[in-house]
Amino acid sequence: MAAITSSPPVVVIPSERAGAFSVGVQRFVLTLGRALLSVVLILVIWQLLLLSWGENLAFTTRGPIDVWRFAFGADTPPEVRQRILSNLWITLGDAGLGLLVGTLGAIAMAFAFNLFRPLEQAFMPVAMVLRSVPLVAMTPLMATVFGRGLVSVAMVGAIVTFFPTLVNVTLGLRGTPQQSVDLVKAYGANRLYTLSRIQFPNALPQLFAALRASAPLAITGAMLAEFLLTGKGLGNTINVDRNQFKYDSMWTQAALATLASVLVYSIFVGIEGSVLARFAPDRAKASKVKA
Repeated sequence: MAAITSSPPVVVIPSERAGAFSVGVQRFVLTLGRALLSVVLILVIWQLLLLSWGENLAFTTRGPIDVWRFAFGADTPPEVRQRILSNLWITLGDAGLGLLVGTLGAIAMAFAFNLFRPLEQAFMPVAMVLRSVPLVAMTPLMATVFGRGLVSVAMVGAIVTFFPTLVNVTLGLRGTPQQSVDLVKAYGANRLYTLSRIQFPNALPQLFAALRASAPLAITGAMLAEFLLTGKGLGNTINVDRNQFKYDSMWTQAALATLASVLVYSIFVGIEGSVLARFAPDRAKASKVKA
């Protein structure tokens, strides 16, 4: 029986593509709405706590109303807002690079684990040990090995992303129904074809679950690397503002980083809905966000 060397041509039906996009948009809007409601609740609790504390922390602490006035008030110079936005884009770029490197590395390693099981038995315990090392302790090591530039920042973000993605994708590949694997093998498919075309789509929900968790952590990791290594981005300017007693700017940037994390999480939920509806509709139903 001839081996399967290439996949049959895929005909993309416009209505199916539009339907997948619609699912992604619906999930994004729903998740973002829920996240914003949670943020509003946190802001209310935050403001009430400040009111209950009175003047004890008035000098160093700012509330949601203070942050809003600083961010949008007429008394804040435009160049200050421009500086904050510029640093936000730097942080998001650093986090995105680390997320990309960590995700691609984790997928490649999960594929290797599936193809060569002894490799998983040898490397996975080491990976779990490395995962237990605090990120604050590993960041100076990254600086020693890779310097204080963009490579170290990417490595810090990659570490945050790599381990949860590796575990999730490995379990997703392994959880593929055996009937599906046996079917394509009966038609002569090799292991790589089975892995990429059958097992990987089955692991997409686990991949996106890891991305949803890792994306906000990548922002935190980028800010830590900026604080300890590069001297750029929100991680650095928050520390500088703290040392210069610019608490309005410091709290505003912290709030902005939090909102960015919420938005990034919601975006990945929307992307997950579109991808699963297009490539793994059965798994999309199983992982659907319930209203």
